[in-house]
Order: sequence, then C-alpha cells, then structure tokens
Amino acid sequence: MITYEALRSDRRQFLALTGLTLSEFQRLLTVFPQAYHQLYSATQTADGQPRQRAVGGGCKGRLERPEDKLLFLLVYLKTYPLQAVMGELFDLSTPQVNYWIHRLLPVLRSALDDLGVLPERDPGHFAQAQGASTRAPQLIIDATERRRQRPKNPEKQALFYSGRKKKHCDKNVVVVNTRGKRIDYLGRTCPGKMHDKKIADEEGISYPPEATLYKDTGFQGYEPAVKKTCQAKKKPPRGELT
Repeated sequence: MITYEALRSDRRQFLALTGLTLSEFQRLLTVFPQAYHQLYSATQTADGQPRQRAVGGGCKGRLERPEDKLLFLLVYLKTYPLQAVMGELFDLSTPQVNYWIHRLLPVLRSALDDLGVLPERDPGHFAQAQGASTRAPQLIIDATERRRQRPKNPEKQALFYSGRKKKHCDKNVVVVNTRGKRIDYLGRTCPGKMHDKKIADEEGISYPPEATLYKDTGFQGYEPAVKKTCQAKKKPPRGELT
C-alpha cells in the first residue's frame, strides 16, 4: 500500500508518481484540508445528512489524513491507471476508489484556486490576468490532444478523429508563459477534428499588446493583436535558415 510517510523518503519516486516535488506538495497541502472542509462539512455525513455521532467515530478509513487523500488523487491524475489498479495500490475496493476520485476532484480544484495557480478560462480576461509587469511577456500558444474512447456512432467518429491513424481525441488550446513556465490560459474543449488555428480564432483570446507570441505551423496565419509573433521554420534541404 502506498502511503505519504513511505513515499516522502524517496523524492525521485515521489516526483514520478505525483508530478510534484515534496516542497510543491507541502505548499498544496497547506490549503487542501481547508478546501475539503469547505466543501464537506464535518457536521454532515457523506450523503449530506446531519451527523448522528462525533467526528472520528466508527472504522478508520484508508485515506483518513489529508496528505493521504491528496497523494491518492495526485497519483491517479499523474499516472491515470485503472481504478482496479488504484485499489491495489491504496488497499481500497474499486467502488471506494471511484467514490474518492469524484469526492476529491472538486477539492483539488478549489485548493488550486486558493493558491492562484489555476489557468485563466475566460479568453476576454487573459490580458488582465497577466498583471502589470516591467518585462514584456513571452507567450507560447499550442494545442493539446487527449485520447478518448472511439465513439460507436460514425458521425461522432469523424468528428473526434484527429487525422492520425486510429486516434480519436479532445483538443484544447493552451497559452504558456515562458518566464513563469506554467499554463496561463486553458481554452474550451473541442473535438479532435477542429484545426488548431480555427479553435484559436473562435476563442478570441485577448493578449497583452506588448507580448511576443510563439507558435508552430498549426497556427500559421494566426496574427492576434500583439507586438510580435514568431513561427518556427524548417531548415530547407541543402540550405540554411535566414
């Protein structure tokens, strides 16, 4: 069984399983318990009914402590195993794994929001979310693809087919700040068939006017109101880049 106490001594394994360093985990842990108690009152049961006995009564759960709850959810999000595998790792039944995943996901989102690290979702507010800075922001725009189960309906199959062999996916446009090395904007989820530039055009993202925007060939022709756009080019055969 994986526990926080056992895993914290191996920093390399901790990073591999959670995607966070130990210090980043500790920072998130400072707000995670408060977010949990805000969503799930200690005076109510899991079904939302008034509690008949004091908190802590009855059998002790496998994920009793906040650090074990957070570790459980981060391992699931980082490695994305089958729920049966998560049950083996944390000594839980498959229904219990399903219960805790759905119970803890809103808590993690609330905790990340409290830390101010959630990406902006409103394209019209992105420029204001960058804040005032003495240095012009350097941004990278790209599209991410997440595999999904192939739909049985032929029309839906064509809609989510990304153009790559046997790959059906959902797609999001993201904008990354090179100095902060984090995703500052996350766009809406679109079917895999949609082209990257078309999604960006429909999003209508407002950029800081002094920003420099880097893009790849998937956004060729995308010229928002920024100071400068830069697109990588391939080296010509037997030639040199200018």
